[in-house]
Amino acid sequence: MPERSIPALRAAIAAHAPELLDDFEANWRAKIGDTYDIGAAPAFLARWWGEYALARDPDLDRHVRDLEERATQSADPDKATAFLEEAAQIHNRVSRLGPGE
Repeated sequence: MPERSIPALRAAIAAHAPELLDDFEANWRAKIGDTYDIGAAPAFLARWWGEYALARDPDLDRHVRDLEERATQSADPDKATAFLEEAAQIHNRVSRLGPGE
């Protein structure tokens, strides 16, 4: 993981997960760039930190997306909840990764 800053994360996305770059830039403009709301920067960084962390591991990313999809398809609320809880645990784990991990 890069240094925990928006410029470093943007550079890492551009270099290692360019498929995320357009969405990153659009989200930046909508949340911060066009609004000048720098108070939104911590939430923006947290969201994209996790997105990049998953994108670095395509197998894990597919697994999380599969869990989320299975939750939406499940007619059993308990199973849907279990799928979403597992996906949330993974999101939480990757969001805590530090620079260099």
